[in-house]
Amino acid sequence: MDQFTLNLIVVGASFALYFGIAFWARAGSTAEFYAASQGVPPVMNGMATAADWMSAASFISMAGLIAFGGYNNSVFLMGWTGGYVLLALLLAPYLRKFGKFTVPEFVGDRFYSTSARMVAVICLLVISITYVIGQMVGVGVTFARFLEVSTTTGLLIGSAVVFAYAVFGGMKGITYTQVAQYVVLIIAYTIPALFISLQLTGNFLPQLGLIGGYAPSSTPDDYFLQKLDQVVTELGFAAYTADTTNMFNMFLVTMSLMIGTAGLPHVIIRFFTVPKVSDARTSAGWALVFIALLYTVAPAVGSMARLNITTTFWPGAIEGSAFDKPALSVEEINTNPELSWILNWQKTGLLVFEDKNGDGLIQYFNEPAPLAAANKALGDAKKALADAAADADKAPLEQAVTDATAARDAALAEATLGGKTLAEQGIVGNELTTVNNDIMVLANPEIAKLPGWVIALVAAGALAAALSTAAGLLLAISSAISHDLIKGALKPDISEKGELLWARISMAFAIVLATWLGLDPPGFAAQVVALAFGLAAATIFPVLMMGIFSTRVTKEGAIAGMIVGLITTSVYIFLYLGWFFIPGTNMFPNTPAAHFLGISPAAFGPIGALLNFAVAYIVSGMTKAPPQDVQDLIQSIRVPKGAGAAQAH
Repeated sequence: MDQFTLNLIVVGASFALYFGIAFWARAGSTAEFYAASQGVPPVMNGMATAADWMSAASFISMAGLIAFGGYNNSVFLMGWTGGYVLLALLLAPYLRKFGKFTVPEFVGDRFYSTSARMVAVICLLVISITYVIGQMVGVGVTFARFLEVSTTTGLLIGSAVVFAYAVFGGMKGITYTQVAQYVVLIIAYTIPALFISLQLTGNFLPQLGLIGGYAPSSTPDDYFLQKLDQVVTELGFAAYTADTTNMFNMFLVTMSLMIGTAGLPHVIIRFFTVPKVSDARTSAGWALVFIALLYTVAPAVGSMARLNITTTFWPGAIEGSAFDKPALSVEEINTNPELSWILNWQKTGLLVFEDKNGDGLIQYFNEPAPLAAANKALGDAKKALADAAADADKAPLEQAVTDATAARDAALAEATLGGKTLAEQGIVGNELTTVNNDIMVLANPEIAKLPGWVIALVAAGALAAALSTAAGLLLAISSAISHDLIKGALKPDISEKGELLWARISMAFAIVLATWLGLDPPGFAAQVVALAFGLAAATIFPVLMMGIFSTRVTKEGAIAGMIVGLITTSVYIFLYLGWFFIPGTNMFPNTPAAHFLGISPAAFGPIGALLNFAVAYIVSGMTKAPPQDVQDLIQSIRVPKGAGAAQAH
């Protein structure tokens, strides 16, 4: 059976399962649509939360980030797991005891203000829409490769699938579907990792393989990470295990992901679905266990994928130096069936190679910055000459090409690869021009030459990860519009049937918007998701913390804090990634050198959170204290049920 047919069967079977569960558990009331009637057992809720949480960013993109960023990108592992500790200890049980359906509803009641509720709705929509873009990117990438369609077509197919089961299932249908999706995604992620770990390290467990020996080596003391460092540094890349160059930014990104996790609306609403307050904390614990099953494997998947793709293009690196054998030839790419994955991924535009010097080989290495700049200048000069009108004076343009060529040749004479200058070897630049982070997990089984059923399973797992989170986000968006905006402010007397109809209409609208934004995203899946965490860290997390643990913060303080956190963080992100993520509208280049104090857009969340806290407390100190009934409400949320007064002994 060919790979395409196998992909269709496995992916189709998983979709049939999701549709069947969604139809069986479809919501018939607003209580079922928003919170599954608060009847989900904690273990099952933990599994559903893990699926809701482990999105396209976790399944598809995180290992790719680790593959090419090494230690630097371990922030995603630390931040995304640490956030669940904050959730379990500081937020989940208190919000469940409050007993409502949505985060804005808590904000509105706690801060005795419809305006505060509406600001929270705006924050939630901005966060969730930004987050869902990343899921749609993952869906498009996966469908594009495994169904052999364009990324745009893949995105549209994925949107239709989400629409089919999320709009009608609500929280009840989504919960049980997410349990099935978790089982699919964890199996799909783990099985290829086991195979590849055995191949490269001889260890069955990838977690041990990462710190174990390198199996193809004849030297007993040759460790896997040591081998990876040797290969990538030979090609001019930073060592995989190298320390970060900006610890301050790394700390801020970790904090942003951590407190952003604790402030994500689609995760928080999962804790409204359990029967008891104690179940909320238990659910968070189980979610962390289920998440750890994938997150402890991710570093091994990323590092092994990096070594595999590098040794594919430099076969000599498998047992010795990268330069012991010639680089991979174009002829072999075109004729060897085991390398067909390169051509398949090239069709998607996510992996691109070009034989720039015409020697029939694809030399993959890290171009030194002067050479990269010289090659770009030469390309721009040639394009300007080619685009010139027929009657234009081309002498200056031709001279520009000549000058740029001379500058490029000088850079080639300075740059070295394998102990010789690039000029001596006739190499003009890196010829593996694009390797998108989002392909590393999806392509890993093909690179490692694993069986076709494993490849199909990975496709199903990637789609399960993206679709489960997309559904959770769309539900958060839907409930914010129908329950908080329409019922909470615009039409309080709306019937339950009317509210349920608006919930489904708003979810459908959100799917359309997310699809449109996903057509031209501001980055790959994990990048976009990291931005959503920054927004959640700067807006939702502070207002929930102050709402639960402070009786002095007023509605004016909460509103001002959320607005300041949202605006400052959004503006900082837009300055580097474009206004409202529109390409070409950014004011500054998104490069470390251009970042204010070295703070990347994904790291600004904690700064926004500090501004939120500061403004909220300053404004609260200048305004009238909350009413006594609100202060009593806060105390009742914090005190365990049945607790009596302290007794002297």
